[in-house]
Amino acid sequence: MRFRGLFTVSIGKLKGFSLSQPMNLTPTFFRDEGKPVEKLQALICYSSFSTNGDLKKGYEKMMLAKDLACLVEESSHKDERNVKSRMELKRSIEFRVKKRVKEQFIDGKFRNLMVNVIAVPVTLQDAYNCIKLNSNVNISVKDDSICFNSLAKELLDGSFDVGGDTVSFSTRGVAKKVLILPNPKMIIVQEAIRMVLEVVYRPHFSKISHGCRSGRGHLTALRYIKKEVSNPSWWFPLILNKKVDDNIIAKLISKLEEKIEDDQLYVIIRSMFDAQVLNFEFGGFPKGHGLPQEGVLSPILMNVYLDFFDQEFYRLSMRYEALHQGDHKDEGKSHSKLRNWFRGQLKENDLKCTTNDNSGPRVYCCRFMDEIFFVVSGSKDIALSFKSEIVDFLKNSLRLDVDDEQTEVLPCDGSNGSRFLGALVKRRVQEGPATSAVHKLKEKVRLFASQKQDAWNVGCVRIGNKWLAHGLKKVKESEIKHLADSGSTLSKVSCFRKAGMETDHWYKVLMKVWMQDIKAKAAENEESILSKYVAEPALSHELKESYYEFVKCADEYVSSETATTLALLPNSSSKTGSVTITEILAPTDAIKKRLFRYGLTTSEGYPRAASLLVLQDSIQIIDWFSGIVRRWLRWYQDYDNFDEVKLLISSLLRKSCVRTLATKYRIHESEIEKRFDSELCRIPSIEEVEQELAYETSYSHPFDNDEALMYGISYSGLCLLSLARMVSQSRPCNCFVLGCLVAAPSVYTLHVMERQKFPGWKTGFASCIHPSLNKRRIGLCKKHLKDLYLGHISLQSIDFGAWK
Repeated sequence: MRFRGLFTVSIGKLKGFSLSQPMNLTPTFFRDEGKPVEKLQALICYSSFSTNGDLKKGYEKMMLAKDLACLVEESSHKDERNVKSRMELKRSIEFRVKKRVKEQFIDGKFRNLMVNVIAVPVTLQDAYNCIKLNSNVNISVKDDSICFNSLAKELLDGSFDVGGDTVSFSTRGVAKKVLILPNPKMIIVQEAIRMVLEVVYRPHFSKISHGCRSGRGHLTALRYIKKEVSNPSWWFPLILNKKVDDNIIAKLISKLEEKIEDDQLYVIIRSMFDAQVLNFEFGGFPKGHGLPQEGVLSPILMNVYLDFFDQEFYRLSMRYEALHQGDHKDEGKSHSKLRNWFRGQLKENDLKCTTNDNSGPRVYCCRFMDEIFFVVSGSKDIALSFKSEIVDFLKNSLRLDVDDEQTEVLPCDGSNGSRFLGALVKRRVQEGPATSAVHKLKEKVRLFASQKQDAWNVGCVRIGNKWLAHGLKKVKESEIKHLADSGSTLSKVSCFRKAGMETDHWYKVLMKVWMQDIKAKAAENEESILSKYVAEPALSHELKESYYEFVKCADEYVSSETATTLALLPNSSSKTGSVTITEILAPTDAIKKRLFRYGLTTSEGYPRAASLLVLQDSIQIIDWFSGIVRRWLRWYQDYDNFDEVKLLISSLLRKSCVRTLATKYRIHESEIEKRFDSELCRIPSIEEVEQELAYETSYSHPFDNDEALMYGISYSGLCLLSLARMVSQSRPCNCFVLGCLVAAPSVYTLHVMERQKFPGWKTGFASCIHPSLNKRRIGLCKKHLKDLYLGHISLQSIDFGAWK
């Protein structure tokens, strides 16, 4: 909106502006100068009274000024209503930090980052705002709990006590497991270092790395395996196991020194490792150790360290693909001239001798943090040789322990598939149009034959039941003298009937003798006996022959080979087109076991009430179940068996929620569904989930689901919070969420739902909850209790040391 040349003011100067020329009165002009209403009114009044002095016209122009000022204010309010999401705010904060970091790039390295970027109050304030955004706390609310000037001074003069700004927890029992967590000041310093390292290393990370990076997560990793890997022959995962020691720390520091020259930064990182407030364990992430409680620096440092491996993989892949290019022939596919040129240089051959890019073996790798998956297109000898070199590099160069005995090289066309990130990776033959049409026709024939066979069996059973009823009738008639037939077989055997034996009992004895005579014990059930020995012998021979001939022909057609059937179709050779594709399948059996372990289903798989939630409010119970459904379905949304997962999770958890509420109020489930009909809508149905995922794909901002910005939320494990007690007046407390200053009305006991000691690939949905935090008490306000249940924040946002 722009107002050009509406007024010409001819008196004096007003705030440095020349009033003798036409002015462009824009909303930006008024907002920059402040008080747009008074400003515009003053301009109009001076203009009106200085030109004609007419009070009436001046009043009219005053009213016009008010209208225009209101229009300007409406425009400014409209801009204010476009509130940024917390992920957009976090991205803007990191962009400001990025500008400061880029200014320190001198002579090919980043220098003095601690002095000029990290230990600066404005950077520490930005880091704290990022933490508050992760905690879903409004950053516009003034918070004086931390003095950033004094914190920056401590970092600069070296007086920052790393060991003193921590709090430790340990498990109960003989074998104690200790967890050391940072306090808020330490978390701010770690977040500031993380943002700086992200700026330095984000452009240099390899494309095979997918863990905790912007635009790269577990879904992109699985999507890469599914769509980018072509003609796989062998695959295998590698499981790393290693606690961080001095050798790994020294090698990590040497990697950082390649791009950053800052001794003060390395001193504080080493001190964090020494104090065990910064730690990561290779292979420990799926077990609930190492991430994310120990600090936000763990993911970026793990990616920096494993960048050694990423570079080595590219070197090995180029060598293997170049030196074995003639082992396999695969003509008719596009090739890369650049790749062929590199191959020619390695083999010292002329460019004319290069072959097709896909003619030789190919090696692929996908890494999600410390979980690595390899695919080889070529012979098994090449796959074994490649695996041996990878394992040697990880053991000898990176000092990591590799459990290579449990990671066997498997054929891609095997029926069992391979495991990666909790998913089952398999190869399946996708039928062409003609093959699919034949299979559909076979299914229709099988269904039609099955219906006719069921009708035949029902008819035979009906005839057999009538035969039984007729036999019982004859037995009863034999008891009546004027109806009895003395020459019948029934009358002849009546001498064996004991005195006083009831009619039904005598009839059963006769049936038992008859069954022994026909040797019917091998029959499956009573219906098959009646069909085989009573009904069918009574039917005509032509009818039986016709039926069995129909069954024989139907079975032969259904069991016939597809290729033979396709040969009978006209022009079928161009329509078969069967291809082999890679499938990503969710572990439905493991999900069912998890639901049983959480106490949400019985051992038979039926929904049950969650006893630990009964004492909470009904809305909190519904939010907890809604959070599980949404988090799990988002995790598995790109899996090929997502429809099965949707039906499993949505139906079971909704019914479990209803039964939990029924247990709480001690009324029937149907009454619960009527009373909480509108509240239960928070648990999304299958149709609602599909609509939400489709909307997010089309309209959501790309930063909203950025795993680098939302670290700790997407991977937050499941927990239950039971109401421990009401906060007494003798010991009030605020909400334990970082940055939240609201009083906590209740204290809750944390129950860790995932404490597995086996790799997280069982479900892929790792717990990220250390066992030492089990049954710890935390204070939460109502807003953050709901956020925790719905998955809007993670346990990383909670200051567990606040209670101490």
